[in-house]
Amino acid sequence: MSSQWYPPPSRPRDVDGGIKARSKRGAIGSTWWSTRFIEVLEACGMGGRLARGRTYARRGQVIDLAVASGAVQAHVQGSRKKPYQVRIGLPAFGKAEWLVVADEMAANAWYAAKLLAGEMPPDIEDVFARAELSLFPRSATDLAMDCSCPDWEVPCKHIAAVFYLLAEAFDDDPFLILAWRGRDRSDLLALVSSKRAGAAGGAADGRPDAPALSECLDTYFRGRALALPGVAGHVDATALDQLPALGITVRGVPVADVLRPVYANAAK
Repeated sequence: MSSQWYPPPSRPRDVDGGIKARSKRGAIGSTWWSTRFIEVLEACGMGGRLARGRTYARRGQVIDLAVASGAVQAHVQGSRKKPYQVRIGLPAFGKAEWLVVADEMAANAWYAAKLLAGEMPPDIEDVFARAELSLFPRSATDLAMDCSCPDWEVPCKHIAAVFYLLAEAFDDDPFLILAWRGRDRSDLLALVSSKRAGAAGGAADGRPDAPALSECLDTYFRGRALALPGVAGHVDATALDQLPALGITVRGVPVADVLRPVYANAAK
């Protein structure tokens, strides 16, 4: 019989008001971006060690959790009286790198619309890839993980619990992922908006300003050259005269002829 003694399994102290994972069983994370985050961590070889923190996350052992540029910090209650301090670092992108990302986002209104709606575009990783960046950690070496507990394994169950709750925090606010990388919601949207406004302003350079609608109502229904493919514009013709044959009739009368009196009256 071995005389080596092992300490009995410790039980964490109960926490009043701790952050509890919403998931009671199975996977944690409900959106594609939180699921992707956990998948990336598991692909980095943390799968088995992460599982040990799932119970802590569901018990509410994490007292607080804060996301800032380049760092996530939390306090986790273990078996000892004093909570453990957890820090998970991820390099934040610099200003020049975010300008490249903003250029990519501003080039497509889809990204701005999704972000304004509080959603993470499904292909946002491609945006960062085109800027030669990675939104999520590429490997475990991208993450600096530290816990004040005596466990020598990294990640320990306290860090793992924070990872799971971080995934659920990403469910609630996907902009936390971007904030971790160095840009919060308001700063990023302001940057993308300014890029789009600048592009629109540049496109309008050298063109006469378009008249206000109130200044052209009297002539709106009169002749104007329409830029229709394959149709020559006639300055003296009405908009109906510049349309190709539609092949639509109303009681045997071409629809253009039916509408012509309406246009004529509106142009008076």
